Amino acid sequence: MNAVTIKQLAKQFSLEVLAGKDQLNRTITKARTHRPGLEFIGYFDFFPMEHVQVLGRKEITYLHQLSHEERQLRIGNIVNYHPPCFIVTSNQEGLTYLTRFCKQEGIPLLRTKEATSTFMDKYDAYMVKALAPETAVHGVCVNIFGLGILIRGKSGIGKSEIAHALIGRGHRLVADDMVVLKKLGPETLLGTHNGTNKEFLALRSIGLLNVVRLYGRKAFQEETRIALDIELAAWQKNELNNELEVATETSDYMGVTIPRIEIQLQPGRDVVGLIEAAANNWYLQQQGYSAAEEFIQRLDSDRTETEE
Repeated sequence: MNAVTIKQLAKQFSLEVLAGKDQLNRTITKARTHRPGLEFIGYFDFFPMEHVQVLGRKEITYLHQLSHEERQLRIGNIVNYHPPCFIVTSNQEGLTYLTRFCKQEGIPLLRTKEATSTFMDKYDAYMVKALAPETAVHGVCVNIFGLGILIRGKSGIGKSEIAHALIGRGHRLVADDMVVLKKLGPETLLGTHNGTNKEFLALRSIGLLNVVRLYGRKAFQEETRIALDIELAAWQKNELNNELEVATETSDYMGVTIPRIEIQLQPGRDVVGLIEAAANNWYLQQQGYSAAEEFIQRLDSDRTETEE
C-alpha cells in the first residue's frame, strides 16, 4: 500500500509545523481529510481516525468559546485516537492549548494560510494520486491531441523513435522506457513518469535526450489519462485484419480495461500517421460515430436504388 509521510505533505503544501517536529515520518494511508464535528460533542462511532484532521474557522472558533475544562475534554477525546496529524487552516492563531496536547501525545500539528475548502480540495486531489494503486510497464507514454496513449512492444522495436517523431509533430512525451500507471478509479488509468526518467527520451545510436531542453516545455507533459494501448509488432504475412471494422481488443491494467490496437511494422509504413489516425478515430467513436457503419449504410442505399 502506498503512503505519504507528514514531512512530504508539509513540503508539498508549505505547511508550518507547530508541534511534533520529531514525528514527521508518520505516514498517511487515507486519501480524504476529515473535519471533526460530532466528535467534539463525544460521538465517535464512525470517527475516521486514520484520516488527517482539518480544523477550519468553524472548529477553532467553537473551541475558543469553550471553558478551559470543557476544551481540555473535547480536544483530549480526539487526540486520544492518535490521528496522523492535525492541520489548522486560514493561518488561525491562539492554538496554545492544541499545541500542548499534540506535543504531549506526539501528534504533528501543522498550519496553512489557505482557506479550508481550498486546502481540502488541493489535498484530496494530491492524495488520491499519491495513494493510488500503481504498476510499472515497459513502454512509452505520449499525449496525442489531448489523448493519453501507451505504446508497447519488444525492446528495440522502435517505440522511442516513434515517440520522437510524434514530438516533432507537436505531441507530448509523458514517459519513456518505464511508464508508471496509477488507478484513480474503476475506469480511470493515469500514465506518468517515475521521476528519474522525467523529460528524458533514449534513442538508439543517439543516446539520452532531454526533450524539454531540445524542444521546449510543449514537448513534455507530467501525466495523462490513458485511453489507448497500442502494441507494436513485427510484420506477419497474412495476419493483418482487412475487415471494414477491426474487432475491438482490450488490455487490462489493475482492473481497468482500455482498447488495444496492434500495429505491425514494415519499412515504408507511416506508423506515426497510423497512431494519430487511431487517436482521432477514438474521439469519433466516443461521439458514437463509426465509419464502417456509415459505409455499410451507403452500400445498402446504393443497392436499394439499383433494385428500384
